[in-house]
Amino acid sequence: MSGVGDGAEGIPISEARNSVDVVWSGTWVAERLGVELVESGGADVSGGSAGAGPLRELLGLALRRNPKRAHLLVSNVLGKHVPQHPSVIWRSGYDLGVRVRELLGPDEAARALVLGYAETATGLGHSVADGLALAPYLHSTRRPVPGVERAGGFEESHSHATSHLLLPEDPRLLAGDGALVLVDDEFSTGNTVLNTIRGLHETFPRERYVIVALVDMRAPEDRARLDAFAREIGARVDLIALASGTVRLPADVLDKGQELVARYETAAAPVSAPGAGRAPVTRVDLGWPAGVPDGGRHGFTAAHRARLDAALPEMAERVAAALPEEARRVLVLGFEELMYAPLALGVALERRLGGGEAEAGGVGEGAAGVEVRYSTTTRSPVLAVDDPGYAIRTRLVFPAHDDPADGPGPRYAYNVAGGGFDAVVAVVDSVADTEALHAPDGLLAELSAHTGHVLLAVVPSYVPSPTAAPHPSPHAPQDQEPRMLPDPLRGPAFSSYAPEDVGWLLQDLSDVTLEAPTEEREEAIQSGGAHYAESLPVEYQPSPRYQELFRAALDTSAARIAQAVGTVTETVLAERAGGTGRPVLVSLARAGTPVGVLMRRWAEARRGLDLPHYAVSIVRGRGIDANALRWLAAHHDPADVVFVDGWTGKGAITRELAAAIEEFEAAGGAHGFDPAVAVLADPGSCVRTYGTREDFLIPSACLNSTVSGLISRTVLRADLVGPDDFHGAKFYRDLADTDVSGDFVDAIAARFDEVAGAVDVQVKELLAADREPTWEGWAAVERISEEYGIHDVNLVKPGVGETTRVLLRRVPWKILAREGAGADLDHVRLLAEQRGVPVEEVAELPYTCVGLIHPKYTRGATGADGKAVASA
Repeated sequence: MSGVGDGAEGIPISEARNSVDVVWSGTWVAERLGVELVESGGADVSGGSAGAGPLRELLGLALRRNPKRAHLLVSNVLGKHVPQHPSVIWRSGYDLGVRVRELLGPDEAARALVLGYAETATGLGHSVADGLALAPYLHSTRRPVPGVERAGGFEESHSHATSHLLLPEDPRLLAGDGALVLVDDEFSTGNTVLNTIRGLHETFPRERYVIVALVDMRAPEDRARLDAFAREIGARVDLIALASGTVRLPADVLDKGQELVARYETAAAPVSAPGAGRAPVTRVDLGWPAGVPDGGRHGFTAAHRARLDAALPEMAERVAAALPEEARRVLVLGFEELMYAPLALGVALERRLGGGEAEAGGVGEGAAGVEVRYSTTTRSPVLAVDDPGYAIRTRLVFPAHDDPADGPGPRYAYNVAGGGFDAVVAVVDSVADTEALHAPDGLLAELSAHTGHVLLAVVPSYVPSPTAAPHPSPHAPQDQEPRMLPDPLRGPAFSSYAPEDVGWLLQDLSDVTLEAPTEEREEAIQSGGAHYAESLPVEYQPSPRYQELFRAALDTSAARIAQAVGTVTETVLAERAGGTGRPVLVSLARAGTPVGVLMRRWAEARRGLDLPHYAVSIVRGRGIDANALRWLAAHHDPADVVFVDGWTGKGAITRELAAAIEEFEAAGGAHGFDPAVAVLADPGSCVRTYGTREDFLIPSACLNSTVSGLISRTVLRADLVGPDDFHGAKFYRDLADTDVSGDFVDAIAARFDEVAGAVDVQVKELLAADREPTWEGWAAVERISEEYGIHDVNLVKPGVGETTRVLLRRVPWKILAREGAGADLDHVRLLAEQRGVPVEEVAELPYTCVGLIHPKYTRGATGADGKAVASA
C-alpha cells in the first residue's frame, strides 16, 4: 500500500524504535538465562546482503511458555507484542520491500509473489509487498476456510501452533515464474523457510527465492545449510534483513527457561479485568470497501491495494470522529493474523491525528495532540514480568473468539494494560465478532478495564467466490456428478434482477401455458383434482389506483423495511460468525427472493461482504426442490446455507422445510443443511432469526411478479419437471413496462445508512433476548379455523402478506382486520372492494389482518352468513 505511509517518510526508524527505553528490554532475560545477542556486519549471503543494524534497538527478550524454545526475540517494530507507532512498523516492512525491488529490478519485481508467515509476519509481509509495489501478496494461515482448497502447507517446528496452510483464491498464484519472496519476522534457524521452499518447489518450481526478515539470527552452520540447499534445488536464494547477528545460548537454556517460568508465573499472573468501572464499548462502522479482502489469507493484489488506499482516509475519519475528545494516547489493536488491515488503519489514523509532526520527522504527539500506537493480540503464550529490563511487562488473557479449528484456548494481549491508553480501537474480522468477543471475560471486557474507551471496528472476513475454485467442492456427495445439474439461471436472460443479485435454481418454463382462471384453479385445488403448484394464477395487473397505493406504501415504509433488512442480515452474520463468516443466502422463491436480494445488498454495502444468493422452490405438501439442494451441496458447504423467506404466517413453510431437509438426508442427500429460516417479519413467532415480529405491510407483498424480478411462482408438474430437473417457473418478459422490482430494492437500499445505528441497537438486543419460537401464529390460526367453521388451517392465511396473496391469487371468502389498523391495510381494503370481499373488523386479532379462503369452494358457493360452511 504505497499511500498509507506517505506522511511518515521523515521518521528516523533508529530514533523511533526504542528511543524512550533507558534500560534495554532484554536485560532481565540476559542476566538470568545467560542469553546473548551478538551483532554482526553485513556479510554477503548467497548473492544478497544482510544489512547491518543495531539489534538492541530492534529487539528485546522475553521467556516463552513453550518447552521447545526458552527465549523469545521481541521485536520493537513488528507490531505484535510491543505497541509502536504504526508508521514506524509499516515503514520497516516497506523499506525492506524497496530493497527487494532494487535487488530484483522492476521487471522481475512485478512478476514476484510475496509470501508472509502466520501469525506474526502477516502484516510485515504485506508491508514488504507494498514496497515491491506491483507484487501480489499471500500469507499462510492457521485458519482453515470451508470450501477453499488447500494449495500447500508446511510446518514450523518450534512454534506453539505448528501447521501452516496456504489457501489462495486462485492456486495459479503459486505457479508463477517470478521470484518467491518469503517474509518472516526473524530468521533463526531457517527450518521454516526451508520447509516452505522444499514443499512448494516440488509442485511450483522457481529459479529464484528471496528471504526477507527484520533480523537474521542464524548460526554459521544454519547459513551453510541454506547455501547447500540452494545448490541442491538449483535455484538462487537471496536474503535481506534490517540487522543480523546470532543468539548465544547456554547448554541448559531450556531447563533454565522452564524453571524461571515456573518461578515467576504466579507472580506474573495476568492483569485481570475488575468488575466495575469498565469503559464503554462503541462499535464503529469503517465503511470497508466491498470486495477488498481483509488481508492476504486468500491473496491480495495491486488492484486491492489501490482500492484500500483510496478508502483509508474516510475510514480513519470515522474512527477519529468516534474517539473521545480527551483521548491523547490511542492504541489500535489488531487481531492475531489480522495485522495489516488494522496497521493500515493505524497509519491513516496517525496521519489524521498527528500528521504534522510525523511529516517533520517527529515521533511524539501529532498536530492534534494525539499519539497513536499499534499492536495485536496473539496466540503465543509468553511470561509477563513487570520490569523495565523485560520486553513483556503485562499480559491480558481472554478466550479465543473466532471458533478456531484447533479448539478453544486462551489468547493474549501484551503491554496493553498499564500502557496509559485513553482509548483502544480493537479491530477484528467478522468471523471473530462473536459472543465470546463480547463475553464478560472476553477481549472487549478485558480492554475496557484498562482504558477510558473501547472502539470496536469489524472488517468483513473475505472468503473466495466458489466460482473461482478450479475443482469440485469436497462437500459434494461422492456418488454425484455436479455437472449433471445446470448452472443457475440469471438476469437479464431470466428475471429482471442483475445477474449478481440472485441465481435461480429453476428451469425456465416461460414458453409453456400454465395460467388458469383463479376460480377454476381454486375449485380444482379444493376438490383434490390438482395441486396448487401444478398451474399458475393469471397475473394480477394493478389498477392505477392500486399502483399509487404501492408507491405510497413504499415511500412510508422504506426505512422501516431497511431496518428490518439490516437487523435480520446482521443477526444472520452474528449467528454464522463461527463458520466461514460468509453465509450463502438461499431464498424461497418467490416471496423470499426480494428479501434475499436486499440482505445481499446490506451485507455488501455495510460489511463489504459479497454473499452468494440463490432462489429455490419449496412447495407445500411436496417439499423443497431436492435437486436444488444437490446443486448447493456440490458448490457450497451446506452448513453455510441460510434459507430466507419474506415473512411467516402460521409457519407452514417453516415446518415444511424442516421435514423436507430430514427427508433429503434420509434419502442419501448431503448432511449439514440447517432448516431454520431467516425472515424479514415473523408475526407468527415461528422462527429465531427475523428482522421484526410486527405484522406490517411489506410492499413486495402487494404485487406478484412485477416486484419479484418478473418471475412467476414456482411450478411442480410431473409432465414438465423430471426427476433430475429443477422445479419450474416463468419469466414474464412482457410485463417489463410495469416492473418495479429494481425500484423496490433501490428505495429500501437508499435508507440503509440512516437506519444503521438503530440496527446496531436492535441486533444487540435480539442477540441477548430469548428468541425461541412460541408458534403463537399457529395457535391463532387453529382457533380462527374452528371459530369460523373452516376446519382446515391451510385456508386461513394470517398476516398482511398472506392476506394480500389470498386477494391476488385465490378466491377469498372474507378478510378479518384488527380494529384500528391503519394505512398498512389500505391496499387490502382496495383489493377487497374490487373483488367484492367483505372486511370484518375484529378486536384483539393477533395479526393486523387474516385472509380466509372460501371453504369447499365451488363457483356457486356464497358463504353469506359468515360462519356456516357453504357446500357444493
